Amino acid sequence: MPPRQNPLHLNALQLKTLTLLQELAKLASHGRPGDEPGTVEVRNLPNPHGDHFHLGDAAVAARDASGLANPSVWVALERKGLIKSAFPHAALLTAAGMAYDTGLADAIMRRADH
Repeated sequence: MPPRQNPLHLNALQLKTLTLLQELAKLASHGRPGDEPGTVEVRNLPNPHGDHFHLGDAAVAARDASGLANPSVWVALERKGLIKSAFPHAALLTAAGMAYDTGLADAIMRRADH
């Protein structure tokens, strides 16, 4: 039987926020290895300018990133063991948080063709 999509029953905002934290964790300007194996500390969270912000080579719509500024979303992600929150300054993605397949990266990360 294949793994279940969204086994922790994250809502849409939680999925988008986790996706963005995972993508931020991959960038040297935002992510650095945590103290525990498989964890990544994410700092320097981006602020949208206008209706979007840049994340590496991609643009992200501000509406898809509203969870980065929502403490309730961070509490839910922490309760489910995906992050350790230092809201609003940083999040430590756990190994489970880094491995969780949200299935949204291609949908919310808009990469230019050039």
